[in-house]
Amino acid sequence: MPESLPAPEHTAMYREAHQAADCVQRQLVRNADAVARLAGRLRAAPPRFVATSARGSSDHAATFAKYVFETQLGCPTLSASPSISSVYATPLRLEQALYVAISQSGKSPDIVRQALSARAAGAHVVALVNVEDSPLAAAAHDVIPLCAGPETSVAATKSYICSLSAIVHIASQWKNDRALSAALAAVPDALRATWNLDWSTLVEGLVGARNLFVVGRGLGLGAAQEAALKLKETCALHAEAFSAAEVRHGPMAIVGPGFPVLFLTQDDDTSSGMLDLAEEFRARGANVWVAGNGVRTDLPVAATGEPVCAPIVTIASFYRAANALALRRGRNPDMPPHLRKVTETV
Repeated sequence: MPESLPAPEHTAMYREAHQAADCVQRQLVRNADAVARLAGRLRAAPPRFVATSARGSSDHAATFAKYVFETQLGCPTLSASPSISSVYATPLRLEQALYVAISQSGKSPDIVRQALSARAAGAHVVALVNVEDSPLAAAAHDVIPLCAGPETSVAATKSYICSLSAIVHIASQWKNDRALSAALAAVPDALRATWNLDWSTLVEGLVGARNLFVVGRGLGLGAAQEAALKLKETCALHAEAFSAAEVRHGPMAIVGPGFPVLFLTQDDDTSSGMLDLAEEFRARGANVWVAGNGVRTDLPVAATGEPVCAPIVTIASFYRAANALALRRGRNPDMPPHLRKVTETV
């Protein structure tokens, strides 16, 4: 490792991802009353649909929200394009909708403008933000703080994990699901347990890689998107995320001998299909790693009481591996070239 690079445990990315367990634990206590009030409102007046708005890692959290709200509550959830308001200035029809905006900084002009437009269009606007006095928070009816604390590494880690836990918190209370609430309460301990699990085979296998597929499905698709972004961002590794269903179309044609593929699984009805696809890729000679807590996995993840919570824990293990991989590839994960912490799109 070049002398100018820190040791893996000395990066801000490592330190901040490691803090996620304490952040989630603090968040669940801090937000209990606010989430209960919001859930009561949603049960009393169920929205016709949910619309999400986000960019970057927060948009991957929005992908997770789609599968959480649809699988747990049967509520159709769509991604609203911020440019519809900020560039095209087209009013949307959002009467009786729940509009969820997700942002670490709460400062991006397009996200703020669309939240204001959604509010004017009749939606109930909820902001999941880390900066509680941000413009996005001011635009919302309800603010659910992420409680991640300051995040200095350009690569978002604990704020992303806290976005996922906040989404599950809302869903568990809205559904009034005691089992899901109990599983979420156990997530901080699962995060602590998973942090020290060994993903070194992935790190060693990707040191010289140029391309990678990250595959997820359903609840795990957002985590796959997030993992692919982090590998591009911190490791200069061209990684693309796919649903296990979509990769079977055109993308799988380039998976052959030596091609690396990372599968992020959770123990639900998607699992068997994911594992079968992993075996198919192995039979072609691809380099395959499967993350999960089942018998056919290579990268261990601490178990959670509900599959909904699994992606929260899996991504923490991935962050530690990505931090180590970036350094092995001669890059500082805290300072990706050409990037900055807050991107203010219009």
